[in-house]
Amino acid sequence: MQPMLIIACGALAREITAVIRANAWTQVRVECLPADLHNHPERIPEAVRRKLEQVDRARERVFVAYADCGTGGLLDQVLEAHAVQRLPGAHCYEFYAGTRVFAELAEAEPGTFYLTDFLAQHFQRLVVAGLGLDRHPQLEALYFGNYRRLVYLAQREDPLLLERARQAAVRLGLAFEQRLVGYGDLHTSLVRFIDEESTWPN
Repeated sequence: MQPMLIIACGALAREITAVIRANAWTQVRVECLPADLHNHPERIPEAVRRKLEQVDRARERVFVAYADCGTGGLLDQVLEAHAVQRLPGAHCYEFYAGTRVFAELAEAEPGTFYLTDFLAQHFQRLVVAGLGLDRHPQLEALYFGNYRRLVYLAQREDPLLLERARQAAVRLGLAFEQRLVGYGDLHTSLVRFIDEESTWPN
């Protein structure tokens, strides 16, 4: 297998590392961009472009572990210019849940705020502090006034993360629901990419 690089959102680092270990991919490495870009999607395309330009494509094949993530197609323009694939869907909530399940959730309640394991663990830093709710509580109504429920898309069964997700729902005044979805299309997409790339001639 030719060496491969996964350029990933920092929020996916744990899950991607687990997939790599489970499949014993010794020739695959990961470089993560800051998870804080989650709050600044307009910065993602440029951050990915800079990272791609640092890669020696003659030595490593590359996969980008981002969905569109709120870039409005701008990330895809960067990836097309570099002939690189990414994860499917609009955001991590969709590829974790799967397109069909996510569409059902969105249709049942459009005003849904989603958490993953990573966001449940880092809710205070990325959501409360990241959006300035700790410094400007009046912003909470602006950001979350149209939401009605919080859905925790859990990658694993963890009582501590479940409790943190429940507390986040209480903090935002939202109804709570958990869905244990595992790694969803994150796992299948990485396996498909590695399998396809492994058949290429060196």
